Amino acid sequence: MIFETKALIERIEKEAKKFFTKASLCHDWSHAERVRKLALKIAKKEKASLKIVEIAALLHDIARAQELRCKGNFCHAKQGAKLARDILKKIGLSPQEIGKISHAIESHRFRKSNSPKTLEARVIFDADKLDSIGAVGIGRAFLFAGFVGSKKMYTGREKELSKVSKDFTHYKDDSAVLEYEKILKYKKDKMYTETGKKIALDRHRVMEKFFSRFWKEVEGKK
Repeated sequence: MIFETKALIERIEKEAKKFFTKASLCHDWSHAERVRKLALKIAKKEKASLKIVEIAALLHDIARAQELRCKGNFCHAKQGAKLARDILKKIGLSPQEIGKISHAIESHRFRKSNSPKTLEARVIFDADKLDSIGAVGIGRAFLFAGFVGSKKMYTGREKELSKVSKDFTHYKDDSAVLEYEKILKYKKDKMYTETGKKIALDRHRVMEKFFSRFWKEVEGKK
């Protein structure tokens, strides 16, 4: 049974990798791998299905590259769930398993209209968000800002702009620092699982220290 599950995971991993050949550096295959590791760690602590969680982690961002090329004109989570269902049907998973996996993929974004309802979906949600904060999260934020066309490392207006409801992605005022002020600093409060909350708090402290030091260096105080 263990061998069968391992072979299944390897087959799904091979299928998933095909969707990352043109992915951005901040949403490349290494992101899927980190989410997989985090998700499995959380799943073991929370007693979630490791099989469902691992498959969902591998497939959760298979439509992300397409979404970025279209500048966010469609939802990669919704499209990814559809693509995943097609893949899993061909492989021969049961309708129940496909339903659980596709729900985890479709609900891994911040959306009130489709929040994660199952334990496995909540594990995937937390793991995906955890990869956007902490030391890795800071690196990804700078990569993403450059990818979408930010013209400056910072503008000095980040705290002011963070209070505006507008989405600055793909605009000249966007920056990794703004991403932190507007979104990343609040992600620790969005976790669903107890394990996710503990990891998020530790990663949040890393970001606080980094950006505190960042502004001191900008002002020449350090």
